[in-house]
Amino acid sequence: MRISYHSNHEPVCGICQKHCRSFESLREHLIGPLPKAECERVFKERGCDLCLTIFSSRYAVQLHREKCQFSRGNNGLIYRMANLGIQDELRIDNTRAKTVSLACKMVGGGTDGSLDLCARVCLTDEYEKIIFQTYVKPHLQVTNYRYETTGIRPEYLRDAMPLRQVQRKIQDYLCNGEPIWQIRNRGGKARILIGHGLDHDLKCLEMEYPEILIRDTAKYPPLMKTSKLSNSLKYLTKAYLGYDIQTGIQEPYDDCVATMRLYIRMRAQAHKVEDYPLASDPQNRNNFASRRQSELERMSPQKMLEISRSDYFCWCLDKK
Repeated sequence: MRISYHSNHEPVCGICQKHCRSFESLREHLIGPLPKAECERVFKERGCDLCLTIFSSRYAVQLHREKCQFSRGNNGLIYRMANLGIQDELRIDNTRAKTVSLACKMVGGGTDGSLDLCARVCLTDEYEKIIFQTYVKPHLQVTNYRYETTGIRPEYLRDAMPLRQVQRKIQDYLCNGEPIWQIRNRGGKARILIGHGLDHDLKCLEMEYPEILIRDTAKYPPLMKTSKLSNSLKYLTKAYLGYDIQTGIQEPYDDCVATMRLYIRMRAQAHKVEDYPLASDPQNRNNFASRRQSELERMSPQKMLEISRSDYFCWCLDKK
């Protein structure tokens, strides 16, 4: 064993203490097609379907679910009504936001309409307030407006903000006065960017942003499938937040809120904080010589877990 990718950051079954590589594999362990019988029985009695936590009694589960499931009440309606308008100027009173969520809606370009062109963008803060939202005028001709899902008509883009101007506004806000080549992971002015499939969104916006400040719910290992493929945002929202999105005409604001809520939930997980979280860091490489193989074989699983390190940056470290 040269490098072990087991980690204290991985989700653990609250009944048998099994470590799982993702919440998807933990869900399969508890309520999947072939769950562990005892864990399934206990989970059905005292488990939360959203965060997969085990509680001491059914009453405790009922109290927890009221807090665990995000409300879509009056505040959601207010924001949904506000979302109908276009706010193409950044909120001056919102400059203290440290984390922001980005979502785009695409129309089709090219001869067959399969080329994704950004036509609408939304930026929200950690409190689900809109920072920036506007229609975007693509630099290529639109051949498919995808109205059934985007709700965008040709007249909406006729006098829309040009892509270059949108790109500049968003980049300036994210960097927050700090040169992009000087951006640091912690201690700098730049903001953390949340989203789902951000590689694609940033590519369509023709933007670059440092990887160390990107938190992508499509690429975060605990939220991926057991096979290490990405889950859709629609599935993640239903499975871990308890409500449906992307039904009918899709609003980028709803995607921003969902990704931010997923990020906050993952960030709030109780994890043991490690000084050097990545297994790729030189100081965390377990370079055991062949003569020490027997030493590894005698180690208990818990001891091996203690000397292991994660192969991804855990979002709980953002709380520091």
